[in-house]
Amino acid sequence: MFENRFHGRVAVITGGASGAGKAVAARIVAEGGRVAIWDQDASGANAACGDTGAALAIGADVTDAESIAKATDETVAALGRIDILLNSAGVTGPTTPLTEYPVDAFHKIVDIHLNGTFHCCRSVVPQMVRNGYGRIVNVASIAGLRGYAYVTAYVAAKHALVGFTRALAMEVIQKGITVNAVCPGYTDTDLVRGAASAISAKTGRSEDAVVQEMIRTNPQGRLIRPEEVAETVAWLCGPETDSITGQAIAVAGGEIM
Repeated sequence: MFENRFHGRVAVITGGASGAGKAVAARIVAEGGRVAIWDQDASGANAACGDTGAALAIGADVTDAESIAKATDETVAALGRIDILLNSAGVTGPTTPLTEYPVDAFHKIVDIHLNGTFHCCRSVVPQMVRNGYGRIVNVASIAGLRGYAYVTAYVAAKHALVGFTRALAMEVIQKGITVNAVCPGYTDTDLVRGAASAISAKTGRSEDAVVQEMIRTNPQGRLIRPEEVAETVAWLCGPETDSITGQAIAVAGGEIM
């Protein structure tokens, strides 16, 4: 760990009230940065600030462009600038065959993962361009690199997010801004545990059996730890990665090589 790697830097983390986003917040604070946590759960964002030492909590809805524009203005007013953006807000959605997939659920998942990232980048990138520096990391999941049955909305949104990452990286490549995606495998978070619970309720299998099935996709035979995702994000956001952009990096125990 680099004690002052992020000294003078301000990071925005969406969905930072829990999971990998919260782990990243703790890591950036530990390395000298200031963090604003944006989350639809405002009370959760406040609690995460207490847990991680983040400087600012804002209740924000990534699917609402006006909400994100307001959050951007509030962050800059409070912390002076935005150097780092981690788009980690997300939901899992139902596990259902395509012909039975609820239309509203499909749109919700795409809205949060893809449109939400668009709104946040569209709002924050001008700040980075003015500063001549920026690090954007999108949490795209291993589902952005391979297919999984019965989760078409999630897989489609995450694949689109990888494409968005590469397109934006090319757009800002000469402006001092890098744009990358991290693609974790099944990670030991409330989101994954919640998905396991939903599958258990639908299929009658125990939650432990569902988690074990998830683990079997990982050649290391385990869930990824949020801290491992945070380590990768911290590296991508550090000063030593000026030449790393447009990449989709799997943090998945060898599930994709």
